Amino acid sequence: MLLTPHSPAPRAQAPRARRRRVVAALLASAVSVCLVAASAPAVPLGVGDRLFPYLGNPGYDVASYDLALTYRGTNTQPLQAVTTIDARTTAGLDRVNLDFAHGTVHSVEVDGEPASFGSAGEDLVITPRKPLPEGRRMRITVRHTSDPVPPKDREGGWVRTADGLAMANQADAAHLVFPCNDHPFDKALFTIRVTAPDGHTAVANGLATDVRRAGGTTTWTYRTRHPMATELTQVSIGRSTVLHRTGPHGLPVRDVVPTGHRAALEPWLEKTPDQIAWMEEKAGRYPFETYGLLVADASTGFELETQTLSLFERELFTDPSHPRWYVESIMVHELAHQWFGNSVSPRTWSDLWLNEGHATWYEALYAEEKAGKPLHERMRAAYAASDRWRAAGGPPAAPKAPKPGQKIGLFRPNVYDGAALVLYALRQEIGRPAFERLERAWVALHRDGTATTGDFVRLASDITGRDLDGFLRPWLYGDKTPPMPGHPDWKPAAPGKAAVR
Repeated sequence: MLLTPHSPAPRAQAPRARRRRVVAALLASAVSVCLVAASAPAVPLGVGDRLFPYLGNPGYDVASYDLALTYRGTNTQPLQAVTTIDARTTAGLDRVNLDFAHGTVHSVEVDGEPASFGSAGEDLVITPRKPLPEGRRMRITVRHTSDPVPPKDREGGWVRTADGLAMANQADAAHLVFPCNDHPFDKALFTIRVTAPDGHTAVANGLATDVRRAGGTTTWTYRTRHPMATELTQVSIGRSTVLHRTGPHGLPVRDVVPTGHRAALEPWLEKTPDQIAWMEEKAGRYPFETYGLLVADASTGFELETQTLSLFERELFTDPSHPRWYVESIMVHELAHQWFGNSVSPRTWSDLWLNEGHATWYEALYAEEKAGKPLHERMRAAYAASDRWRAAGGPPAAPKAPKPGQKIGLFRPNVYDGAALVLYALRQEIGRPAFERLERAWVALHRDGTATTGDFVRLASDITGRDLDGFLRPWLYGDKTPPMPGHPDWKPAAPGKAAVR
């Protein structure tokens, strides 16, 4: 889509999975102590993210979601839904909090038994009949509605299109659609089932595993083969056409387009296999089971890297004012996210620069290689503007928090071109060969997991055989932009003076 600074931990570390369990257990232990008394009031919880303190929940680790949605043929009527969550407790729990803020809950079961429930803030708070001990597998089933009409003063969730619905859940809006542990810290496998009237087509993340027709409706089932953050969930329902082609290594590529615009969009869609091949040269094998574009007949003002099926607004491709090279580079931006942000997800939202900085980097590199748009000119312009971006939005690795309900405040230039500028500085410092080894090693080492800014600094140091913390810290956390290696003539723009690209 268009943290508190911390020192890297010592080199000798516990495995990432173990560190995650320890952190979750500590958080959950604190929670269970607070909830020992069954009569204690329900309270909203969170995993302590600096930017979204009440997002996510401690005390359990989700293994999988099964999301069943029934669409009635109108994008203004709530969908009937059943969300089933399989998880393991990481601490003893008297209550289980899920993020859910925009729908009616009809019933909740824990391990097949009815459970009482209530709300606190944006949490659904569930009280099972018996406390859940640490290390227990649990299955939570929530029957609820999923309302496509957005709440007041809130962005994200369902996107209403001209012929149906799509999703845009980044960064904190999946829980406007379904109950979940809505933080990229807790990735999980997904099964998504969508029932819609005949004449509609439903597509979701992953690969189709079943299609059943009965009584004037069709039910599609999709499953992911790799864990996914809730903010990357995608469901498209509409009068759409699904187009199939083949990418590198036989990769299934499927695009979802408004049927009436198929012919106009095809020249753009056919570029995807070559773009995937280009990205594989830079970052290694494509990390998922399929890829494609979901072109929505809606004006969103953004594109979004939903896993295996990136969301694009139709106007990007049909507005003649957009140069061809620009459109193609934006396609590559969302494609690059499949490696950077989706396969390797941010451990906290302060690590967002690792997503957007890398996607912007490959967007700019593609424009240079394919359209002759020099990367160094874009980076020089970014350098001129960087101090202003840092003042407005914070340093790349410590962005300022968005206003409540306004996630767009997080997605500022400091985490796009400002973060790509950090990567450019790093390449200037360590040289192109080492930088390219770092990029491939990063996505290989953290594939299907989460990672932090500290992880990136440590890996860069390991790859180069030198401690890069002192070099990268001012670039990542400083209020002012450091001097650019190799370009002593680059200067920040004077206050109030716009940079020229």
